Amino acid sequence: MKIQIKRLPNLADLPLPAYQTDGAAAMDVRAAIEEDVTVPPGSIAAIPCGFAVGIPIGFEAQIRPRSGLALRHGIIVANSPGTIDPDYRGEIKVLLLNHGSEPFRVTHGMRIAQMLVAPVQRVQWEEVLQLPTSARGEAGYGHTGI
Repeated sequence: MKIQIKRLPNLADLPLPAYQTDGAAAMDVRAAIEEDVTVPPGSIAAIPCGFAVGIPIGFEAQIRPRSGLALRHGIIVANSPGTIDPDYRGEIKVLLLNHGSEPFRVTHGMRIAQMLVAPVQRVQWEEVLQLPTSARGEAGYGHTGI
């Protein structure tokens, strides 16, 4: 599948999003920043990635955390997974949230998140007075125990 991507001036010296291994499901995206950004513990920073995409109708791009940053530094994507809609044409930015105990420094070119392109089903609601029964019924959070 080919998807159009527009390199913005702040990504001129960086590679486009890319799979790091042959088996990778998602592509790494990089920080396209002029100056380092420090994300204090408990804070969120919107980090530009230096590109815009033309996702086709029927698909979305999901922005997800990188597991190494989450494990080592407590850095996650605040709205994980972040959804890039097929009609959005602006610069992709990642909302990094620092759940760690130390400030985290983001540098130009750092791999900060992963992007996965996935199909999306659109639904039409069918309003009913009663839903079909199921074994679970209305049992909620933690209904199967710990």
